This record gives sequence, C-alpha cells and structure tokens, in this order.
Amino acid sequence: MNEPSAPDGWGPPREPRDPWAGPPRPDPSAWDAARPAAWDAPHPAWGAPASPWPEPGDAPWAPPPAPRRSGRAARLLGAGSAVLLLGVAGGFAGGQLQERWGGSGTYPSVTLPAPAPGSTERPEGSVAAIAAAALPSVVSLQVEGSAGSGTGSGFVLDTGEDGGPAAFVLTNNHVVDGAYADGVTVLFQDGAQAAGRVVGADASYDLAVVRVERAGLRALPMGDSGSVVVGDRVVAVGAPLGLQGTVTEGIVSALNRPVSAGGDGTGEASYIQAIQTDAAINPGNSGGPLLNARGEVVGVNSAIASVPVAGGSAGSIGLGFSIPSEQARRTAEQLIRTGRAVHPVIRVSLDGQYRGEGVQVLDRPGAVEAGGPGDRAGLRPGDVVLAIDGRPVTEAAELIVDIRARQPGETVTLTVRRGGQDLEVPVTLEADG
Repeated sequence: MNEPSAPDGWGPPREPRDPWAGPPRPDPSAWDAARPAAWDAPHPAWGAPASPWPEPGDAPWAPPPAPRRSGRAARLLGAGSAVLLLGVAGGFAGGQLQERWGGSGTYPSVTLPAPAPGSTERPEGSVAAIAAAALPSVVSLQVEGSAGSGTGSGFVLDTGEDGGPAAFVLTNNHVVDGAYADGVTVLFQDGAQAAGRVVGADASYDLAVVRVERAGLRALPMGDSGSVVVGDRVVAVGAPLGLQGTVTEGIVSALNRPVSAGGDGTGEASYIQAIQTDAAINPGNSGGPLLNARGEVVGVNSAIASVPVAGGSAGSIGLGFSIPSEQARRTAEQLIRTGRAVHPVIRVSLDGQYRGEGVQVLDRPGAVEAGGPGDRAGLRPGDVVLAIDGRPVTEAAELIVDIRARQPGETVTLTVRRGGQDLEVPVTLEADG
C-alpha cells in the first residue's frame, strides 16, 4: 500500500521533545551571521567585551528576569522624580533671579511718600454724617427669656427731664417677648452696658419700651413718616446678627405696605402699615431706627421678606419693612403712660377664606357685633368691603392694617357692596378693651 504523500512544505515528523530540556537552542551557525561585527571588537579602555550571545555547550539561554515593581510604586517614583526636578529647577531659577535683581533684594535708601492729610468730617446729609450722629443713641439688646436667648436693636426715644439718669428705649415686641424680669441687657455703642426693664409691650403693633438707668444719653429726633415719599434715601442702623453699630443705606421702596407677622401659634399677630425699604435689614436689626436724610427716625425696622432655603431662610433680599414713626410714637407714649396700647376697631369678623373681589364680612349671625361701630354704621353679615377712604382692599389683612394705623374716634368711609349695589358707609372707630 502506498504511503500517503505529505503536502508540499511538510517534512517527516519530529522526534518527541523532552518537556524538561528547557527552551530550544538556536542554531550556532546563525549566531555569527546575526551578531554585528562591532560587538566582537575590543574597546580601547575596557578590553574585549563578553559576547551577549551564548556559546555552543552553554546552558540553555534565557534573558535575565526584569525587576518587578508594582504599578503604584512606579507611578509614585515617577511623580517623586518630577517633583524633585521641578524643585531643583525652581531653586535654580530663583537663584538666577535673585542674582540678576541685586542679590539680597533690599533697597535701604527707598522712602515711600506719606499719605496726604485727610479729615473725618463729612458734609451734612451724607450717610457718614447721619451715622455719626445716630450711633451713640442706637443700642443692642441681649435678651434671656422663656423662649431662650436672642438679640435685637433699639434706640433712645426719651431721656426724661433734663437728661436725667433714666432713659426709655424703643424696640420691637418680638425682641423682648417672654423676657425674664431681669433678662434684658442694653449694650451701648461705647461698650458700656446696663440692665433694662420692659415698661410695656404690644404684640399687635410689635412695639415695646424698655427703661434703662444711664445718664447723659441723647434721644434720636422723631421725623414725620407722613411726609416720606417713594424714592427717599433712608439709612438703617442696628445690630444684624449681633454685629452692633451696623449701618446700611437704601431708599423707600413702597408706602402703606400691609404686613402681618406672627399669629402662627407662637403669639398674637402683628399688623403693620409699613414703609418698605431696600436698605439691608437682617435678623437682629429688629427695633433699630430707619432714618431720613436729616437723621430723623421715620420708621422702626420690624420685619423682612425672605426666600426659604434648606434648613432655614435666606437673609436680606432687599425687602425690609418698618413701622411708621407716627404709629411708633403714639404707641410708645401709651405704653410709657399706661403700660398698654389701645387699638381702633369696628367690631366685625372677616371671612379669611373669601377669594372674591374685596373683603367679605362673615355671612353668619354675630359677625357684626351688636352695638359696635360696624353695627351702628349699618354693616351686615355677608357685606363685601371694596375700599376704605377710596383705597381698594383685596385681603382681610389690608383692611385690618389700615384701621389699626388710625386712632380711636376717627371716622373712615367704607365702600360696601350688598346685593349688587355699592354703598358708602361712614364708620367711627372706637378703642378696644
């Protein structure tokens, strides 16, 4: 039988190879042909080099094992080398610069010009002049009470007869609300401090008066809040975030802004027909004065609008509100004289859920108190109040704020819609209590 012929290029099978014999040795006849002749030439200084190629009869050849290094170690070594090189280069460059610019780099003969003479005097009406006059009369209040501790601001309202040893400080009710009998400390701009005692407070107007024993104080002059117009420049002074003697400037942004604060279960609501300002006001400014360009108090800083943020609310966003000075003066006088303030009322209940035009009197029996100012004027349950003295109202707080800003005995005219007919109803306000 003929043996099968091998395909072209195939030869006879090789003998089995011993697996323990090491790698196959190259053909020695190919070594001399493969290595360059220059490898065999002796170096003039070193003599004949050892051939890198194995000789016949040598042990099986294998390249020497390369030292193992982890990737992290190699990277660290490389980084260290780079830092070392940069440090050497930096030191060399620094030395060259120092050598170039005069060795030690000092110039004993140089004398800089002295500053030009200056002055702390400022023109009347400037913010600096207003602040300089007001700061000695503005105080910071530290309060300890049932709700914990807090800080606020205030200002000297009256110094008694002939600037005697006692003075009255005006602040916000929410600053001293819940204070212990000995829990109010008054801090002055010069660093002195004295114990304060709450004479009277009113949550509805958010005002309080504190008596302090200290002679030589000067009361801030009260201005006419009724003469303030939108765009007037104003200056706020107080202790925002406990930073006593802080002065900020802005303008009057709006007037007769109805603001209702509190009433959330923590206390009685405050109703303010406020002066709105963009002067920066933050927590701690409460109770401090809002001053006009003549340095007169036209408002008592009381509230801010803020943007809720995670964990609390943002600080000043340019929407601050002050109690007009006329309201503050009238209420403070009542608190000093009697310990309490009176509020003008019409004795009707309003519907807080009503969403139509104007403000609605509750449509149920007893919503208009029998014998009260509203009843005597002819108001009825279900009446819708569209305006007060010609100024439209759209929320219950607007009507309440407008009435609270007036005095008992004053007469206002309400525009009332009843059964599709509009009526003008005069109402004479009376004091509560």
